[in-house]
Amino acid sequence: MSHKPTHDTASAISLITAAAEALKDRRDEVNRLNVFPVPDGDTGTNMSLTMDSVTAEVAKLGPDASLADICHAVTHSSLMGARGNSGVILSQILRGMCEPLAVVDHVDSDLIAQCFERAVSVAFQAVRRPVEGTILTVLRDAAEAARPAADAGADIAGVLTAAVDEAYASVKRTPELLPVLKEAGVVDAGGYGLAILMEGFSAALEGTDLRSFDVTVSTAATTPDMGRDNDWDDQEYLYCTEFLLFGKDLDRVAIEDFMVSIGGSQLVVGSPEELKIHVHTDDPSQALEYALRLGEIAEVHIHNMRRQTRERAESLRVQAASLKPLGFVAVAAGQGLVDILKSLGVDEVVSGGQTMNPSTAELLAAIDRVPAQAVIVLPNNRNIVLAANQTIGIAAKPVAVIPTSSVPEAFSALLAADPDATIEENVAAMSEAAESVRTGEITTAIKDSKGKAGRIKAGQIIGIVDHEIEVIGDDVPGVAARLLDAIMEDGEAVTLLAGEDLDDDTLRRIAEQMAAAHPELEIETHRGEQPLYPLIMSIE
Repeated sequence: MSHKPTHDTASAISLITAAAEALKDRRDEVNRLNVFPVPDGDTGTNMSLTMDSVTAEVAKLGPDASLADICHAVTHSSLMGARGNSGVILSQILRGMCEPLAVVDHVDSDLIAQCFERAVSVAFQAVRRPVEGTILTVLRDAAEAARPAADAGADIAGVLTAAVDEAYASVKRTPELLPVLKEAGVVDAGGYGLAILMEGFSAALEGTDLRSFDVTVSTAATTPDMGRDNDWDDQEYLYCTEFLLFGKDLDRVAIEDFMVSIGGSQLVVGSPEELKIHVHTDDPSQALEYALRLGEIAEVHIHNMRRQTRERAESLRVQAASLKPLGFVAVAAGQGLVDILKSLGVDEVVSGGQTMNPSTAELLAAIDRVPAQAVIVLPNNRNIVLAANQTIGIAAKPVAVIPTSSVPEAFSALLAADPDATIEENVAAMSEAAESVRTGEITTAIKDSKGKAGRIKAGQIIGIVDHEIEVIGDDVPGVAARLLDAIMEDGEAVTLLAGEDLDDDTLRRIAEQMAAAHPELEIETHRGEQPLYPLIMSIE
């Protein structure tokens, strides 16, 4: 078990900020999981706004701030900035996490487990009638995974990983505990938001990328029933009311009892001097007038939930109507290649290629941004195909992958795309087009080696076809001429893509030499600006 001190102000603040950024990046994804007729605001947005308050407050701390100072800032700012049910509950989770931390000088794995356990206690106490299958369930399950990991000797990172893994597993189970989620085919939004926050913190601590998890039950997660706005029951409370109450010796239980008498979904949390109050009611003035008799109020927010529901449903209708049938995600490095791909219809280009393989999470994020009902992914590198394939079934929309191993293959595939055809028909036609392309790549050897073409010295120019070194030489033009012969077969058109290290004069000279040697070929040149590879050529 680790007992090494782990705290310094800058690193603690950076971890908190990373967690907040992870949630902010996925807040729309969390929002789309809202399926209740009364959304009480968007869960992802409310949790993210609460974390914005936290990050703004901790950013004000000086370099000599103690762990107790950071914990006080987190506890106070999350309470003051809490938005909606989910934000208020999150503030209590953070309060519980901070209580054990605020009284120590260093952090170890046992303390992390204690933080989770205290968070469970505080958060459950804040909710008058806890419901299974919500953020509270996810928190409790994560805490129950953290304790045995700590007891087994895991370090801090190991305890956090165990908690995160269980949090996502718990999120997947929420539809079995809450029938409304199972009916809609989604997981709990608040629980998912909490899991994302936890993973953002854990990944930043370990210096790893965010992983991707299959948390949706079906594609209904992104297309909730558009008729749900008609499910409004006039007996439901109309206004979501929340505000801060400042006073002396405030009786939280008595205040909560009053809020229960005028509405529902009440949350009253904080200290005897300052409370955050949240209630659904038909008459916000009753809550405010009662509070004014006890002290001063601030940060009053009143939302008409009927209008909120209608506006959200209309927004979803407009969004669904604006989605095109099919979109495209491709992987490439180099602004020239990006520009060409987008001119051919690619919606999102993920930066990557040889030695720069994007993660499944990065591809999923790009897929999610595409305004289309279904997406085809073009990985353009053999090492990226597996990560691309993992998005199938995880993404919240249908996805297909054409296993392109080079950008020129993607060019040909995109030219064969038909927006009026089905995704299956496009995959067949585009795959056939990609297979008709042969690609050669020219780069510089970084070490002595031996390949199919013979012995190679570091610094020599090499020409590669299908991962085999076919040509070795001392300059790009000479290798390019021989590499063309290696890939020609029965081709009719050659495309040359100049990398960032190849100037226009050399590119023109290469094209002229090829035209003179093969007058039957049609030769096109473009600035690809790709790194590492001064020239990529293809023939079809």
